[in-house]
Amino acid sequence: MADHDPTPETTAAVPLFTRAGAIAWLWHRLSGWPLRRIWRLAKILGPLAYRFSKRERNITQRNLRVVYPQLDKSACRRLACQSLVHSAATMLELGHAWMADPARVEASIIAVHGSDKLDRARAEGRGVIVLAPHFGNWEVLNFWLSSHFPFTAMYEPPKIHQLDPVIRHGRERMGAKLVPTNPRGVAALLKALKRCEAIGILPDQEPDWGSGVFAPFFGRDAYTATLLPKLVARTQARVVVGVAKRVPGQGFEIHFIDADSGVYAEDELESATGVNASVEAAIALDAAQYQWEYKRYRKVAEEQQGHPDYRSFRLY
Repeated sequence: MADHDPTPETTAAVPLFTRAGAIAWLWHRLSGWPLRRIWRLAKILGPLAYRFSKRERNITQRNLRVVYPQLDKSACRRLACQSLVHSAATMLELGHAWMADPARVEASIIAVHGSDKLDRARAEGRGVIVLAPHFGNWEVLNFWLSSHFPFTAMYEPPKIHQLDPVIRHGRERMGAKLVPTNPRGVAALLKALKRCEAIGILPDQEPDWGSGVFAPFFGRDAYTATLLPKLVARTQARVVVGVAKRVPGQGFEIHFIDADSGVYAEDELESATGVNASVEAAIALDAAQYQWEYKRYRKVAEEQQGHPDYRSFRLY
């Protein structure tokens, strides 16, 4: 398939000679590639990242040693390398999700499992909260959700601020509504749920101090956001986990899984524990497709408690 021209909004907003412009140009070029070709490139870049990017390699391996202590060193290295291949694929596929012809993106979604859970909730007059962990290609999940349902999600501008118009346009182009990560955004999520719409929440991002509790994630406490029980209590929404699982070189299978029953608890710790259990269930679909290079255990309870030697308790 021939490349298509990006929209005027994306080209005018990011001059090519900037770092952001180069990244946007690369996404545009890759948006015309078939997924099998992108996967072949990811299989080259992943091992290179494992070998030469000390940060990604070390964080990935430390996380894997925590969550899969039964793995020997050789198996842990293999899984870490596979994870970095999938992470490379996700970054390369952003052009596909954000810039490729919508019909082509839709065609790359080769199966959708569990969408009846969303239909049933809306038929019952309930909104749907989709927990979307960093698994597979979550931008393809956003594409599908915003193509088929009124969909709202929180959005924080990227560190490279010149990329903001590109990313925002890509995420909004199928009708998604992006709201800020502040009280105004939370109010917008509540309104969407009360209209029986779907909203998306990232359940595995570490929140700021004061916005979470420490709850077990694969047996180790991770600081976990407590927004979910507030939303459920005020709207009686249904909670599901949503992922776009990669079928390497072919496309994606979208899975909607019932969240752990603990997410409906009023107690924040019990709800956060249910959220983490729900993420664990999604990861069980294919552990290599989770973004293990994220510092999920950055915060420690000892720091919150004012322990003078809290740094010694950190994993990273």
